[in-house]
Amino acid sequence: MFQSDDAQPEVMSTDLPAGVFLLDVREDDEWAAGHAPDAVHVRLSEIPRDREVYVICRTGARSGYAAQALSGAGWNAVNVADGMTGWAVAGRPMVSETGADPYVA
Repeated sequence: MFQSDDAQPEVMSTDLPAGVFLLDVREDDEWAAGHAPDAVHVRLSEIPRDREVYVICRTGARSGYAAQALSGAGWNAVNVADGMTGWAVAGRPMVSETGADPYVA
C-alpha cells in the first residue's frame, strides 16, 4: 500500500489482499458490464466500519474521491489506484450481470 500526495492510502489491484471488502463506485451500466466477483455496488448501509474498505472505479479517480469522503466520515478507506482497468489488465476474475463476457466499461 502507498499514499498519494493527498495522503489518501492507495493500493494497486494486483496487491489487494484476499477477502477484502471491495466497494465498486461506478455507474450501474459499468457495474453490469463487468465487476470483481465479490465486490459490493454502492450500498452505504452495507459498508462495514470495523474493517478496511477498498474502493474501486474504472481508473482510480472517482474511487479516490469516494475513499477520501469515506475516510472523512470515519471509515478506514483505501483507494484502488488503477481501478477496474488495472484489475482487467492483471487478468483478475470478473463477472457481468448480463450473462455476456465481462468487460470494463
